[in-house]
Amino acid sequence: MRILVIGSGGREHAIVWKLSRSKNVEKIFCAPGNGGTKEIAESADIKADDISGLLDFAKNNRIDLTVVGPEAPLVKGIADVFNENNLTVFGPSKNAAMLEGSKAFSKNMMKRFGLPTADFRVFDNPDAAKKYLKETGIPVVIKADGLAAGKGVIIPKTIEEGEKAIDSIMVERVFGESGNKIILEECLEGEEASLLVFTDGETIVPLESAQDHKRIFDNDKGPNTGGMGAYSPAPVVTKKLLDDAMKNIFRPVIDGLKKEGNVYKGVLYAGLMITKNGPMVLEFNVRFGDPETQAILPRLKTDLSDIMMACADGTLDKIDVKWEKYSCVSVVCASEGYPDEYEKNIEIYGLEDVKDMKDVIVFHSGTKSENGKILTNGGRVLGVTSLGKDIRSAKLNAYKAVELIKFRGMQYRKDIGDKAINRKFTKRVLLVL
Repeated sequence: MRILVIGSGGREHAIVWKLSRSKNVEKIFCAPGNGGTKEIAESADIKADDISGLLDFAKNNRIDLTVVGPEAPLVKGIADVFNENNLTVFGPSKNAAMLEGSKAFSKNMMKRFGLPTADFRVFDNPDAAKKYLKETGIPVVIKADGLAAGKGVIIPKTIEEGEKAIDSIMVERVFGESGNKIILEECLEGEEASLLVFTDGETIVPLESAQDHKRIFDNDKGPNTGGMGAYSPAPVVTKKLLDDAMKNIFRPVIDGLKKEGNVYKGVLYAGLMITKNGPMVLEFNVRFGDPETQAILPRLKTDLSDIMMACADGTLDKIDVKWEKYSCVSVVCASEGYPDEYEKNIEIYGLEDVKDMKDVIVFHSGTKSENGKILTNGGRVLGVTSLGKDIRSAKLNAYKAVELIKFRGMQYRKDIGDKAINRKFTKRVLLVL
């Protein structure tokens, strides 16, 4: 099997890495790829949203399966174009991808299908949004409607901060056309978790749970990012909670979309807030999460290429998806200044030292290979990932690897996995008492 993986981040490196371990896979291409994917796949110098270029490449290189990593090409309709040209693609149609492409569409869909989610209002006028903000008060969550690379969600501490956020999105257009509309929604309290499922539009199979860390600094301080690390499994996702989410969140979405003529195929990600009243949907993503994927895929026992082909051709019910019992922790090493402005082209040291470590994989996100050197090429640079018998041992091993890696200005959180560790510790203390 010849596979094309589209994208250049840590998620795509993890997908390429997992597919490279498949007995079915003869050749992997990655477009455009990064400094890490180059080691296990052939790079194609085509941007992820260049649909016509990717289509020509897939035809000319006899690609059997195309895996779409990022959301932008899915929202632009790459799956529709490939399907029209009789090319097998892992990813949902343009209409179904609006679950992520428009938060207003997604929230209205949740309301239509009766999903548990926060109360919300959609605005296309900044003055009306500010008036509503003053009426409802703080806390509130402000979201740009369209794609914003994981940075379009703001939780202001004051009304003044909220008004500035509205102006930033709708007047200054920091997210471009993604700020044409804005969503103000109720701020939910609880613990966040990420749940993903594979689906062929009928059968739905959950992936192992994970928990992302959005804030840039330890103890969830500072601005939101694309994600500073993740661990799997997430103890907050109990069997009861998973059953609840499958019954009241994923099944209504997949069935509801199908009834409206949008058969969803691929992977569907739900960002959940676990409240005292059960799981509530914060957002949907129409692709693998980043960095959750880096913490989940190393635990997958079943051949990923088999799963993806089954999702595409409607035979997922024939696949027995199995998981390793290990835990996994992935720590993001980011550039100085991220999530705001940062330097690029800084040499990274220590990657060769980490290669010999047992149960450690370094997934490249914002890197490039130049003249035999690996250089930084983005805000999130590396995802240092380790398996272990439990979260504690996986965390220790991951941070040992992090200490071997150096590049100027490198920043990372030191508490990835602590929520799971502390949760178990608290339970033990309560049992003793």
